[in-house]
Amino acid sequence: MTTPPPAPEPGLLLRLTGPLQSWGLHSHFNERDTAAFPSRSGVIGMLASALGRHRDQPIDDLTALHLTVRTDRPGVLLRDLHTVGGGLPGKATVTTAEGKKRSGDTGTLLTHRYYLADAAFTVALTTPQASAENHAFLDHCADALRAPRWSLHLGRRSCPPEGPVLLGQSEDALHHLIHLPLAAQPPRQHVAENTPVEFLADRPLTRLPAPAHTVSDTHEDGTRPSSELNDQPVSYHPHRRAYRARPQYRRTLLLPHSQFAGLGRAQLAALAHYVETRLHTPEGSRR
Repeated sequence: MTTPPPAPEPGLLLRLTGPLQSWGLHSHFNERDTAAFPSRSGVIGMLASALGRHRDQPIDDLTALHLTVRTDRPGVLLRDLHTVGGGLPGKATVTTAEGKKRSGDTGTLLTHRYYLADAAFTVALTTPQASAENHAFLDHCADALRAPRWSLHLGRRSCPPEGPVLLGQSEDALHHLIHLPLAAQPPRQHVAENTPVEFLADRPLTRLPAPAHTVSDTHEDGTRPSSELNDQPVSYHPHRRAYRARPQYRRTLLLPHSQFAGLGRAQLAALAHYVETRLHTPEGSRR
């Protein structure tokens, strides 16, 4: 007996790409790390910024959305060295944990900040229930991403997105997450016909409507958690910021070479054509 395909889920499709991205997970003091992919806390925070939510406002409606990420280009890990407090008078130097001021040679701090350079991700934010209330909420979020109240950034304020973040809204966002053109160079001709592409999500990836020709038994199938991340936001309040752990699922699909649209103008043209002909049509909005 064949397994029925998963029910379509309405959602938003986002394009997260820029010169630099930084999605911190374990940042402490002088070491500011980045995950290799957009974090839940970072993406939900970006949406809250677009909506004009203050940090002390509730985010329960935003955290109810599911996040699925497709890695178009993983990018290159970059480490940047920053100095803080150098050359300042004693009263203006960095404050210590005890509330005192640093003096002498200790007045200058060295910090290491990590970024993803030249990375590109396509993201689906979905809701499993296609109710009138959820559709209205998605419409509201889409309008905010088109005209954000506050500036958007890819993890850190120093990492603005390359262009508009919102690709569109669909009744079957996960279908389009699989089929949208990839922001990556086509593989070389002598490699296999299809190329592995990684998907990551906050729930089992059996919900991903993968065509049969993209599934391989030799790759992760997303049925079990591959790790646990502490990036589920509970509150962004500046004095009571809190997160909790959540599972991370990975799945690899073999996507055709024709879907790799290259870089720059070629990729943007292929993406615009897909959005106009398949995403922003009555037929496409149902898929």
